[in-house]
Amino acid sequence: MKISPFLFLAALLVAPAGAAERLVVTVAHGLAAARPAETISVPWTEVAGRLPGAQPDSLVVRDAAGAALAYQFTNFQPDDVAGRYGDVLFQHDFAAGEARAVFTVERAPGPVPPWPAKVFARYVPERFDDFAFENDRLAHRVYGPALATPAAGRHRLTGSGLDLWAKRVRYPIIDRWYLRGHDAYHRDNGEGLDFYTVGTSRGLGGTGVWAAGRLHPSGNWSSWRVLANGPLRAVFELDYDAWDAGGVRVSERKRFTVDAGANFHRVETTLTFTGGPEVTLALGLAKAKAAGRELPAVVVNSPATGRLSRWTTYPKDAEGQLGTAVLLGAGAFAATTEDELNQLALVPVKSGQPFCYYVGAGWSRSGDFATAAEWDAAVAATAARLRSPVTISLSVAP
Repeated sequence: MKISPFLFLAALLVAPAGAAERLVVTVAHGLAAARPAETISVPWTEVAGRLPGAQPDSLVVRDAAGAALAYQFTNFQPDDVAGRYGDVLFQHDFAAGEARAVFTVERAPGPVPPWPAKVFARYVPERFDDFAFENDRLAHRVYGPALATPAAGRHRLTGSGLDLWAKRVRYPIIDRWYLRGHDAYHRDNGEGLDFYTVGTSRGLGGTGVWAAGRLHPSGNWSSWRVLANGPLRAVFELDYDAWDAGGVRVSERKRFTVDAGANFHRVETTLTFTGGPEVTLALGLAKAKAAGRELPAVVVNSPATGRLSRWTTYPKDAEGQLGTAVLLGAGAFAATTEDELNQLALVPVKSGQPFCYYVGAGWSRSGDFATAAEWDAAVAATAARLRSPVTISLSVAP
């Protein structure tokens, strides 16, 4: 008799933990505030070392009440026959005052069907080489090589800023919106809309090099690579060919890490160049404009805490208000500046040395943020979480 994979999964969810060994994962943190959708990462080497014979697609992860949790394993080198898997990922909503949570990882008798994906990333050749990605909160795209050619017609554009599609739903919308057509997703059908203008600006956390008093941005991305694609985390890389950054030839690789349930994404950028010990990396937020005039915005510019954010009021009711932010995980910006299109945070970087920052957004019509104060509190809460990461301890129990 053929057994449905969904019935098999249901059996796993209700089956009590057996007498076989279990990996006990204890997660702690030092904040009094809530930490929703905290992603917990356990190295596969630790799982395999404590649960001999475990397979990454045949696990059950349970919380303290015994409920099975969605999980994901990563493998950034799938052609490696040695099977050097990366991490086992799962999530937990820490309530305010919950400083500790315990989970177990168990072997399953066979492959566990995949959990519904909350993140997604893909190359979009049907729309002039866009690269699009999303989680259950936000959607984005980055412009690719075909958009900078005559084939793009009226859409032709050279720009490496990060675009934002504002969502009102928790399910994936990228494929649905592309199918609707370019102009259709500028109207809200109940799922959200694209009203954020990037053009040649930095958009939401795009980069460039600041030299001789002005910004020197790259062109459109030149190549892409997806490393992980859900259900809880998407990881991908975009490469940018070398460009002239004020007399220095600079190339760039960006690695994005996008987690479910988060309004902020991690970006690791690596600039490669010769001709000097360092260059000044500029992290930008676009100044929203309408009819040639900058829209009203509440701006927080705090180099000492590594925070640069905006809460912009748009002219149309369907657009509402939008929060955008660039955030350092640790340390602080060296300085901030601006040009006609962007607010910019400046950081000196060395060639080949990765630099990590976070980009985030929140929309008033999403139901998550209603005011500038709520957005500012969310930015501050994210910064606090980055300063106080969770700690993980492992043990084995019968």
